[in-house]
Amino acid sequence: MKKILTILLLFTIFNNAFTQSLKFNILSEKERARVVDDILEDRLDNLLPELMQREGVDMWILISREYNEDPVMKTILPSTWLSARRRTIMVFNKNEKTGELDKIAIARYSVGKLLKGEWNVDVYPDQWEALMNTIKEKNPKSIGLNFSKDFALADGLVRTEYESFMEKLPKEFHSRVKSAERLAIAWLETRSEKELEIYPMICNMGHQILQEGLSEKHIHPGITTTSEVEWALRQLVTDYGLNTWFHPSVSVQRSDEGNKEFLRSFSKRPDQEVILAGDLLHVDFGITYLRLNTDQQQHFYVLKPGEKDVPEYLKKAFKNGNRVQDILVENFKKGKTGNQILLDALAQAKEEGLTASIYTHPIGLHGHAAGPTIGMWDSQGGVKGRGDYPLFENTAYSIELFAATEIEEWGKLVRIMLEEDGVFTKDGFYFLDGRMEEILPIPRK
Repeated sequence: MKKILTILLLFTIFNNAFTQSLKFNILSEKERARVVDDILEDRLDNLLPELMQREGVDMWILISREYNEDPVMKTILPSTWLSARRRTIMVFNKNEKTGELDKIAIARYSVGKLLKGEWNVDVYPDQWEALMNTIKEKNPKSIGLNFSKDFALADGLVRTEYESFMEKLPKEFHSRVKSAERLAIAWLETRSEKELEIYPMICNMGHQILQEGLSEKHIHPGITTTSEVEWALRQLVTDYGLNTWFHPSVSVQRSDEGNKEFLRSFSKRPDQEVILAGDLLHVDFGITYLRLNTDQQQHFYVLKPGEKDVPEYLKKAFKNGNRVQDILVENFKKGKTGNQILLDALAQAKEEGLTASIYTHPIGLHGHAAGPTIGMWDSQGGVKGRGDYPLFENTAYSIELFAATEIEEWGKLVRIMLEEDGVFTKDGFYFLDGRMEEILPIPRK
């Protein structure tokens, strides 16, 4: 861990006009690779054996062909492998003799330094035969494959590869094959200690870019459009040497629009609107760095001429949003399903007189990641399958929701839509880089 922290503190690039305004430094590609591989090695050595034991899988097999990779395999490839090669087969086997985890690649090459290549083409010209020999030699009690009805990220084994595998697999092993759904989800959702060391920094980067993009530097009332702000955010991400996993969105609520912004669905926002003084802006934004993702939604208010601060009625509405966040994370309990958390939190919000909607998702190696779904914006009664999955410790979530408040001064409902990233541990839930506690004005004070 000290190695990673030293790298993060000592190596910097991009000391140009773009990065001088922000308080973070981006690692070079070479140093990023070192961090990624260090984290991956730690996860394979220390996390995966525990997860396989927990989920009752003795041998986990991942099979993918080049450019059609299993989403899980993509997270296990080392930094210098940007895709599978030909057909790549990974085998993770609980070795009963040594007590350690065998990490094997049935491939022409070793997969970086992490998986040893064990396909001797002189002995087994056919790759499938080499795999079957490994299975017979290890003789696992259970064989996990990545197929799943409810979780796309755990359903990465394509039909042709599955059929070929079962055709070659000796009959006595057929009854040992099982879905590795729970193991695949566990691998994707569980954050290691090293990842939790760096995740707050990544969330802080997202917050800083948001505050730069949604400022007087990029927004000129009566001129700038919401689309221009979205592209400004995209450009900032590129200029800082980062990536984004979705295109940002910026939307407007204002006093003279009636309730049309509240009533329209998320999918029917205008492509662009001119931003005006007095507008309440909402932004949805996320970045990817060191294979971890962020997903953040915040609010900004464009001051009218003569105004020096955000109106009090909007501040009160925002506090309702913060309260719904509190209610939701207070209901995070190990073993509760996503649906149970959702319904308990909505019931508590209703008891407190709050009008709320909750649509929270796991985050980590993917933006909309594996783990329990806690509501969807169009499914507030629960989500079958993904919502029935339980909450485990050391898992990360984008706490995404809204609170609607009647604003007398505007004669309408205003929806405060918030999203912040946090982690659930044995000690409870915490936000990785805090959360927005107030609407920020444009221009800043």
